Amino acid sequence: MAWRVGVDSGGTFTDVCLFDDRTGQIAVWKVSSTPDDPSRGIAQGVAEGVGQVGVTAADIGYFGHGTTVATNALIQHRGVRTGLITTDGFRDLLEIGRQKRPDLYDLQVEKPPVLVPRDLRLEVPERVRHDGSVEIPLDEAAFRAAVRQLKAAGVEALAVCFLYGFVRTDHEDIARRIIDEEFPEAFACVSHQVAPEFREFERLSTAVVNAYLGPVMQRYINRLGDRLRDLGLPVAPHLTQSNGGVIGFDQAARLPVRTVLSGPSTGVVGAQAVGKLAGFSDLITFDMGGTSTDVALLAGGACRLASEAVVHGYPIKAPMLDIHTVGAGGGSIAFVDSGGLLKVGPRSAGADPGPVCYGRGNTEATVTDANVVLQTLNPTHLLGGRMAVRQDLARAAIERLAAQLGLDAMATAQGIISVVTANMARAIRVISVQRGHDPRDYTLVAFGGAGPLHAARLAKELEIGRILVPRTPGILCAMGLLLTDLRADFAATRLQTLGSDALAPMAAAFADLAGRADAWFAEEAIAPDARRLTRTVDMRYAGQNYELPIALPDGPIGPATLDALAAGFAAAHHRMYGFVAEDEPVQLVTFRVEAAGTVPKAQFAPQPDAGPDASEAVMATREVWLPEAGGFVACPVYDRDKLRAGNRIAGPAIVEQMDATTVILPDMVARVEPYLNLVLEAA
Repeated sequence: MAWRVGVDSGGTFTDVCLFDDRTGQIAVWKVSSTPDDPSRGIAQGVAEGVGQVGVTAADIGYFGHGTTVATNALIQHRGVRTGLITTDGFRDLLEIGRQKRPDLYDLQVEKPPVLVPRDLRLEVPERVRHDGSVEIPLDEAAFRAAVRQLKAAGVEALAVCFLYGFVRTDHEDIARRIIDEEFPEAFACVSHQVAPEFREFERLSTAVVNAYLGPVMQRYINRLGDRLRDLGLPVAPHLTQSNGGVIGFDQAARLPVRTVLSGPSTGVVGAQAVGKLAGFSDLITFDMGGTSTDVALLAGGACRLASEAVVHGYPIKAPMLDIHTVGAGGGSIAFVDSGGLLKVGPRSAGADPGPVCYGRGNTEATVTDANVVLQTLNPTHLLGGRMAVRQDLARAAIERLAAQLGLDAMATAQGIISVVTANMARAIRVISVQRGHDPRDYTLVAFGGAGPLHAARLAKELEIGRILVPRTPGILCAMGLLLTDLRADFAATRLQTLGSDALAPMAAAFADLAGRADAWFAEEAIAPDARRLTRTVDMRYAGQNYELPIALPDGPIGPATLDALAAGFAAAHHRMYGFVAEDEPVQLVTFRVEAAGTVPKAQFAPQPDAGPDASEAVMATREVWLPEAGGFVACPVYDRDKLRAGNRIAGPAIVEQMDATTVILPDMVARVEPYLNLVLEAA
């Protein structure tokens, strides 16, 4: 084998992680992202990264990539002009939705724009009933005319969603054939190929989002593929999905809706691996980058997999890790609202122009500027000296904000940190307290370029007693790409009441899903001994509108399977809702199979204990503003690369490395565990 490379393209920086599976050498690299064409920044990062370790792209044996292209296109509504063809009478379902306002008590709240305007939503005669019987055959002539009408209207993509198209796919299959005949250059998406499940609105929304993003992702993947080939990459590249696994570029181009959480998902995978090495299984991940913060909860070392989510206002029925995002990053802009209160985010300075201290023309203070003024962040440079910063510009921006608030500059800078910390704490409470988990029982895993910088104060806010900072926190999402498997998910909705009569339909459904998984294994050329299947069932009480995923035991399906599902559902329902309805009938709703193709992963070896003395790693002393101490305090600054296993650091202190900065508060102590991760705890 050779070098394995993971690249995470974020809103501010593009991170590169390189791992030599022959020697165990790890190298990291960061370059500024190029929002106008992210593939350019990726190619630059890979070229510079392999150059610093003395190899070329031809020595790369695996390439994995996490991207925010689909996410940003959805947020910024920069998808393509899309047409929709649906069952007669359902033209306006996309706009009606569930008739819910995003915020029940906000009378001024605005729904996100409808991705397909009404004049591009067409109806055709056809009707499949819930049992799969055909009530009205598809009018092929009408469908062909609708395709021609949308082609003449200048659409680039077409979505097709027929009522109960997931139960019987004949009509949607015919529709796809007609599109290929009449409009072959269009990006076409039929609903049962992207979301073969019940709930009409969510399936429709998913098909539309996939079509809306399709040409954008195809163009991006083609550009990136060309750049990687020009570099001499000898292997097929892979892209991260929202479920934490990776897929080939071709499948990612067909199903861009499955990549909307591409970047954050691999950070969770990386945190899971780091936590396991360090001996911690109950984790809350805290990934703070330049634009946003992503948090997730891992109970027993596993992140909950959601079968659907609302992403930036649009329901998406696709498997994705249960990650909650808030607009709080290093580039988040601080401002004074109409009521005279200090607010931070979600608007961000991004990569260009970036925070004021970058000296690229921005004049609005950001979280990074506050840290530069407080000197928790290096006031002269970042990225190990490769990027100069202007503390004078940052201070001037903070002072302008301070004048509006009637405060001094240091109080304002600290106020920015306090506000953004409160925003992030609120996000963590959503995935913990609101779901029956006490954050005090978990270890906070801090990563991303800004995560370790804010972790200590965030942990105090939530009364979390332990923080784990990975060896390379700023590029953990990129490293996660070297720790994840190929993965695909398959689902089928078949409503059954839990009981002996459900055994045969359940067995048939899982046999069909396993067959589809086998076809995917063959398409991806995954060796038989590297194949793994995991089965789950979405279950609910009759009359409920939400399901809980319950693991199906391995082995043949029989009476013992029903007992295991009943017990698993009762436990999950009690944890989520606080009660069990003993006499209520339970329904099996959607059957799911997760197919994983295991691949060689980066392996890490423990290091020998070098004792508690960390004095050799001290490289400077810096005055740091600490409100706990009443002002500036002289803090030792440690070089992370010189810390050894067993070293201990008493706070207050700063630990610097190329990709991140860790703040250790006065009442904390940090130790370096055998895999060179930092563990921060109360002194």
